[in-house]
Amino acid sequence: MSRSRFRRYLLVFGLLVAAVGAGVLAARLSTSGSSAPGADAPRSGAGEVVWAVGDGPDGDPEPNAVANLIKSRPIDRLLYLGDVYEDGTRREYSEYYARAYGELDRVTSPTPGNHEWGKREEGYDPYWERSGIETEPHYYSFELAGWQLLSLNSESDLSPDGDQVRWLRDQVSAEGTCRIAFWHRPRYSAGDNHGDDEELAPLWDSLVGRASIVLTAHDHNMQRLEPRDGMTAFVSGAGGASHYPIKPDYDGLAFSNATDDGALRLLLRPGSASFAFIATDGRTLDSGTIPCRR
Repeated sequence: MSRSRFRRYLLVFGLLVAAVGAGVLAARLSTSGSSAPGADAPRSGAGEVVWAVGDGPDGDPEPNAVANLIKSRPIDRLLYLGDVYEDGTRREYSEYYARAYGELDRVTSPTPGNHEWGKREEGYDPYWERSGIETEPHYYSFELAGWQLLSLNSESDLSPDGDQVRWLRDQVSAEGTCRIAFWHRPRYSAGDNHGDDEELAPLWDSLVGRASIVLTAHDHNMQRLEPRDGMTAFVSGAGGASHYPIKPDYDGLAFSNATDDGALRLLLRPGSASFAFIATDGRTLDSGTIPCRR
């Protein structure tokens, strides 16, 4: 073999090695999910990863462990389902919530909880306004991976003829069920501390036939209910604040856990949502897939 041909072989080999190395590095970066910049990295064809949890930051280690679980995995969007303890003050947001979840603020879509609602003008509102979230009114919608996500407010304006419910009905007027609604207090729950809440009926009833998934927190545990009115309800309130017991004989309870801290992970694709409850030690406690009609 001539020297010139040998040098050409070496050059081609070097280019191939460099290309493979760059591909491996890019794959690692796109799946790291350890911070908000990683969360923004596109994963073409793989869907969008959404985490949902509430009832967490109170300054103790347990809520931080839940936040660390989420930050250690791929993430495109965090739905924070409400409650920063004890009262959602400015200090509690800056010291408790921001230390746990602050680096994910730019990929977070919040909804208010009962604990922070009373002091929202000093805590919730200014904190989220700095991240570009419109807090008046305290409900909004956005699109992700072929799904419409609706952040609703369980703490105010729940009358059937109120502004929020009329807005919601307008949002879901189009056909299809590829919608996820999320708010804080559940309409249906097997929790022994709170349980079902008739006050939330106007939100739930407006979604019947127009949504596939409803996410809430408030009860400090994890629950998946059997489909009701065509919708699967999840309670993801094991954010680390404490644990509330569950009624084991609750009609329609498909899965529950009242002993572990953890969060709900959704992988959204057009036409389907794969779900998994993940504990802070990495165990998958419950999983499955929910289809929707486009």
